[in-house]
Amino acid sequence: MRNEFTALLLGQVGYHEGRDADGTWNNRQRYSEETPGLEWSDGQPWCATFEAWAAHRTGMDNLWPMTASCLDAVAWWRRQNRWTPYPVLGGPFYLGPGGGDHTGVVYAYDADTIYTVEGNTNDSGSTEGDGVYRKSRARRGPGSPYGYGVPAYPEGTVSADPALGGIPAARTSGQPTTPGAPQWPGRYLRVQSPMLHGDDVLTWQRRMAWRGWVITADGWYGPASAGICRTFQQRHGLSVDGVVGPITWNAAWS
Repeated sequence: MRNEFTALLLGQVGYHEGRDADGTWNNRQRYSEETPGLEWSDGQPWCATFEAWAAHRTGMDNLWPMTASCLDAVAWWRRQNRWTPYPVLGGPFYLGPGGGDHTGVVYAYDADTIYTVEGNTNDSGSTEGDGVYRKSRARRGPGSPYGYGVPAYPEGTVSADPALGGIPAARTSGQPTTPGAPQWPGRYLRVQSPMLHGDDVLTWQRRMAWRGWVITADGWYGPASAGICRTFQQRHGLSVDGVVGPITWNAAWS
């Protein structure tokens, strides 16, 4: 369920709200109208609505705060006793005093950074933006998250919180500890239909996990893996396309 949810959100990257006649962004978007009970919120800040929309689409209405308010969402997580100061894979983060300014969902994290998908932000990571973006934010310091919700995913929780398993940067045992990449398998790992599956995908996922990326090593190359690939490529000065070709493959073992 976690992978389905984050894949749905990541699939919306690039979507933009509407504009008024003068060209001003107006907070008009599809997510309010498509989320039962939140139709009224069209034209309002919609970062929380975006998450509620995805929760509804994936059958998680009872596992997520179905609200357009970040403050109400924080209160909901606290009432459920599902709140933590540590990042949670597939869980929301909240910014600002009391967490009331902005929210997004963590699709990966490492020791210093969360990698997120967010509605109603922009290129600079504003708390009032124009569309759906993939962002990276510091875990600590000025502007860092107020806290995180902990969804009750049936497959369990992956979090840096010591009380929830304590995975500060996920590692998979048995992976190479010295440079020297296995030979590139000869096919490009990319998002496609039907979804790519195989030992080569699993090998790459396990290596990324060993390097500290929080990634599900299941042998399937979907949007979540592609998102991590893009961030990895960006951080290593590679061409950013979310495709594991020979250069990206070898960089994982460099």
